[in-house]
Amino acid sequence: MIQEKLESLKIEILSALEAVGNAEELEKTRLLYFSRQGAVTMMMESMKTATPEERPVLGKLLNGWKNTVQQSFEAKKTALEETDFGPSIDLTLPGRPSPVGSLHPIYQVRDHALDIFKRLGFALAEGPDVEFEFFNFDALNTPTDHPARNEQDTFYIKGDHPHAEWGRRLLRTQTSPVQVRVMQNQKPPIRIIAHGRCYRRDEIDATHGLSFHQVEALVVDEGVTLADMKGTMETFFRELLGNDLIFRFRPHFFPFTEPSFEVDCRRPGTTIKGKEWLEICGCGMVHPQVLKRSGIDPEVYSGFALGFGVERIAMMRYGVNDLRLFGENDQRLLRQLSPL
Repeated sequence: MIQEKLESLKIEILSALEAVGNAEELEKTRLLYFSRQGAVTMMMESMKTATPEERPVLGKLLNGWKNTVQQSFEAKKTALEETDFGPSIDLTLPGRPSPVGSLHPIYQVRDHALDIFKRLGFALAEGPDVEFEFFNFDALNTPTDHPARNEQDTFYIKGDHPHAEWGRRLLRTQTSPVQVRVMQNQKPPIRIIAHGRCYRRDEIDATHGLSFHQVEALVVDEGVTLADMKGTMETFFRELLGNDLIFRFRPHFFPFTEPSFEVDCRRPGTTIKGKEWLEICGCGMVHPQVLKRSGIDPEVYSGFALGFGVERIAMMRYGVNDLRLFGENDQRLLRQLSPL
């Protein structure tokens, strides 16, 4: 009687497996026959009603029957895995390309600028974004009543200050503190470039933001003159922006340089935002007081410094008329700005 039931159930299971066409149907068949409430499990439960004399014979019969059914199920599962590719696809189609990103335009310009300076013999120097008043203002000959030191122009940080003699902590407004730190820890000759983010409480418009990138160069040695500064600056900017640039030096005032200049440039026959000349750089000879405060004798050594905002150069390089576009992460713009 048991043997007939087993044979009938085996035929039923094998027929069900034969009709299965996909993984979903196979799972339904498994639950129907092999789950805890399935027919195979219930058949195995029938062993409990057998007498002690019948159990050895029935046990052998049931185990062989179960192995046969289980092997049929596994064979069907393997066959489906080898042939079921899911939705119909064309294997000859090319794969979906993964887009390759590129360096942000601001950092493209920065890296190009640093590379030029390195080839001119400058070493790279870095400093902290969170600075002290001494390095950001005092050591750079900035008087205590200078507008830049006002809280309306500079981001000061609340809290205790571990170096009271250095004043309050702040977000650096320029990369010039890096120059001070180098001069205090390195004897001339000095030839370095400093770069990084700076922070100012400016109005946000097409040419200003709360944060910007700056690159500065510093040279301190015996016999350094304005001619050295002018030659270095013109060589650098012509390689960065083009050999057809024409320069104009305008006298200006910076607390840390004397004499000081603003530098404008133009290309013959072109205008930028309706202007023939565009300011690109501030520069000058390092103020003797700055050298003294860094422990360098201004009677023996002289030097020059120049600095510029990377965003302004990027605007010229790519023809972008609004600085804010660089920070909006708009891929329509970024895709247009090819690497340098």
